[in-house]
Amino acid sequence: MTLRTTPLASLAITLLLSFATCYAQAAVPDDIRALAASAKQAPPPGQRPYDERDWLDRFYAKRAYAPAWLDKGNAKATAAIALLHGAAAQGLSPSEYLADELDKQLHAAAHNDAELDVALTRAMLHYLADLRVGRVRSEYHSAPPDPRLKAFDPVEQLRTGLDENRLAAVAASAEPNITIYKRVKAALAHYRELALVPAVTLPAMAKGKKIEVDAAYPQAGTLRTLLQTLGDAPGAAPAQDDHYTTELAEAVKRFQARHGLLDDGVLGRDTITALNTPLSQRVRQLELTLERMRWLPEFTPGPVIAVNLPAFRLWAFDTSSSKAEPPLEMKVIVGTAVKTETPLFIGTMRYLEFNPYWNVPRSIEKAEMIPKLQKNPAYLTENDMEMVPVKGGGEPIQNVDAAALDGLRAGNYRVRQRPGPKNALGAVKFAMPNPDNIYLHSTSARELFKRTRRDLSHGCIRVEKPQELAQFVLAGKPDWDAEKIAAAMEPGESKTVTLKTPIPVVLFYTTAIADAEGHAIFSPDVYLRDPMLEKLLSAHSHAAAH
Repeated sequence: MTLRTTPLASLAITLLLSFATCYAQAAVPDDIRALAASAKQAPPPGQRPYDERDWLDRFYAKRAYAPAWLDKGNAKATAAIALLHGAAAQGLSPSEYLADELDKQLHAAAHNDAELDVALTRAMLHYLADLRVGRVRSEYHSAPPDPRLKAFDPVEQLRTGLDENRLAAVAASAEPNITIYKRVKAALAHYRELALVPAVTLPAMAKGKKIEVDAAYPQAGTLRTLLQTLGDAPGAAPAQDDHYTTELAEAVKRFQARHGLLDDGVLGRDTITALNTPLSQRVRQLELTLERMRWLPEFTPGPVIAVNLPAFRLWAFDTSSSKAEPPLEMKVIVGTAVKTETPLFIGTMRYLEFNPYWNVPRSIEKAEMIPKLQKNPAYLTENDMEMVPVKGGGEPIQNVDAAALDGLRAGNYRVRQRPGPKNALGAVKFAMPNPDNIYLHSTSARELFKRTRRDLSHGCIRVEKPQELAQFVLAGKPDWDAEKIAAAMEPGESKTVTLKTPIPVVLFYTTAIADAEGHAIFSPDVYLRDPMLEKLLSAHSHAAAH
């Protein structure tokens, strides 16, 4: 039977459908308003470095709570979801921003789906904020909100990007504006490609066994293939491929230098272990680096000193320089793992001391000095040290008797080491006042820089090239040229030089980085911070999914 409708009935149906559509569209702002109000009542953020509870309300209020993304073509929504799908290039996970789910919902949604519109806004706001400051709170910012989100407000940035069809540009501007971030991104993309190649594994090597140049090595061909894949061994394989050749040893040296190993070209247990490390693990290290790079502040133009603790390296560079000069780079010695780890912080170098006194920290006095003085009362004299009254007004003491030792135990005296060849700080101290009393300094124990693993100090940072660093730091003082600095570092009286403009000093921690040529460099996780970060990120991902 065919259902017939009269013209009047058809008109009634059309009007009814039109009324229903208008009613649904009118209800959308109310739904969005309710969702934004609900977000404001959510519990405070956990480990996130920002508090986003009012972001939805701020974003939609200026739109009178009208939908932002859903129209006939859904072009803006499609562009936003494409950005979320590309989060992996930043070391982020598209799943944390519900990229696949939003894509499916978009193709199934009506144009007035309030929940989808709000979900897409929330995902984009999180993505921009995560790109800017990271997903979890860092040591540099103890409580939300992160102050950097005042200069880069995700709500205003997203609103502007949406209105001006500049979403991709806004996302790019959210990335840390430091060269090393871009290098690590490129290294991450490269290692992701390498990780797709079937793994090549070398036989494990017994402890103490070594393969040196010209020795027989049946796995030479496999080793060469692996080193070529990683970019450390150029050229084709020679006719004889069962010996550890000079060419292979040179490639191994390059690999060792990139992986925090002694670059002697000898194939031993540690080198084999590093060669067999799954490339997926290297990918993850690079992803963690990008997260840590997002923790760093934005520096004003000028000189900066940066120390990567597990790499035992320092870089000094000028962000305002237009010249493509390589940074000043040197080895450093940092705090011993577990016992006296160097903390992560951002300090400000304010002055230098040439021929400084070493004021021994109270913790070292208790743990080391007092026991040594109990056994050897002449210890201070033998090490150019002396005890001075804490409140001043008395003469220094070198020959320690029972009364003086009791005074030291009680905290009435402190120990200091006089300037000179035995002084633990060497010829110059780079001071950056901080609660942990951490600073940079030279050292008389130069032989320690030959070691591969250099977590050997009580927490302060010993620098390999103190004179070059002093020249960098004093570049703003024309009267302090290289000759005058060298003279000041000769044994003599202590001299303090205040910097005209303080210099930021960043102590950071990453087990993967990329050099100026784009080569990935990996370091051992000496302070075991990677598992700690993994735990925080896992908790964040779990919270984001619920």
